[in-house]
Amino acid sequence: MNQETAGAEAPSPTLQFAALFSATRRGARLARLLAREQLRRWDRPYETAEHIVAELANNAVLHGHVPGRSFRLALKLTGTDTLRIEVTDARVDRSPPPHPRHPSLGEESGRGLLLVEALADRWGTDLWPPSCGPCKTVWAELDAPRPT
Repeated sequence: MNQETAGAEAPSPTLQFAALFSATRRGARLARLLAREQLRRWDRPYETAEHIVAELANNAVLHGHVPGRSFRLALKLTGTDTLRIEVTDARVDRSPPPHPRHPSLGEESGRGLLLVEALADRWGTDLWPPSCGPCKTVWAELDAPRPT
């Protein structure tokens, strides 16, 4: 072993969690609760991620719902301490705008993606080809340093 590799730690493996949820308010709530619990098991801060999961899951229920289809939540924590949150739904035709608009003061909704944009270090949308089944994934990434 040379000096460069003697003290170097190998990057930790990617940790993953994924589950399907009914495209209902109850399913969105369960996704948020399970995400929080999974991050606690991984000994990671969960407050910010929990807010992002809540917004993306709620959007999947409100704007991505197709009767008979579920939405999928995936969490990936990489060895570089990046947490990737992915919510996949079946509505390719209703993708979020790359830059969310600011709703007027009288509007009661429309602030979820603004919250995601403010909380996440990066976020975006991936469309899947029809061969994979029509769906889209809205994702957000957080640089998640290890707790001290």
